[in-house]
Amino acid sequence: MSASELFDRIANEIYQQGYCVIRNALPEALGVALASEVRSLPEDSFSRAGIGRQADHKNIETIRRDEICWIDQSTTAGQDWLLWADGLQQALNRRLFLGLFSFESHYAHYRAGDFYKVHLDAFRGQQNRVLTVVTYLNPDWTDADGGELLIYPEKSNKPLLSVKPEFGTLVVFLSEEFPHEVLPTMTDRYSIAGWYRINTSDSNRVDPEL
Repeated sequence: MSASELFDRIANEIYQQGYCVIRNALPEALGVALASEVRSLPEDSFSRAGIGRQADHKNIETIRRDEICWIDQSTTAGQDWLLWADGLQQALNRRLFLGLFSFESHYAHYRAGDFYKVHLDAFRGQQNRVLTVVTYLNPDWTDADGGELLIYPEKSNKPLLSVKPEFGTLVVFLSEEFPHEVLPTMTDRYSIAGWYRINTSDSNRVDPEL
C-alpha cells in the first residue's frame, strides 16, 4: 500500500467511524529504525509518565505505569518519523479539513506488569488534541504477552476494539471521542503515541505547550 493509499484509507475511516486500525501500516524500514532506537536509548532518557498537563500533571501509578521519551529531530529515526507524521497531517487536512496545526509524540515503554487505565486523550470543549496516533514496535508479539489496547465507545464499558500491539500496526482515532486503556503487559512493550493538535493560541498563550 502506497503512502497516498494509506492516508486515503485513514481519512475515509476517520470520516466514517472516527477510528481506524491498520496492520503493517508503518513503512517497514521506518518501523525497524524506530524499534532499534527505542531499545538503544539510555535508561535516563525515559521518565515515568503521568496524567494531566502542566500544573495538573501528576504521577499516579494506580492509573498509569509506563515510562516515556519525547521524540524530536535529534536523531535520524526521529526525523523520519516526524516527516511521515507531517505527511499524514497534510493529507488529513486536505481530505477532512481538520485544521491540524502541530504534532507531538513520544516513545512509550511498558515493563512487565505495567498498564494504563481507561482515559481520554482530550476533553470535550478543550479543543487541543484532536487526533491520536499510536503505532507499535514489537516484533513477534504473542497473545500471551498481553498489553492489548482496548478502545471503548462513549458511555459504554464494553470494548469496541481490542488491538494487539504488533509491529507496524497503526491506530488512529478522534481524541475526544474514544476512551481507551492498555491492559497489563507480560513483557517489555514498546510503542509510539502521538497527537495532532489544532492552533488554540491567543494573545496570552502560544500553542503548542508541551
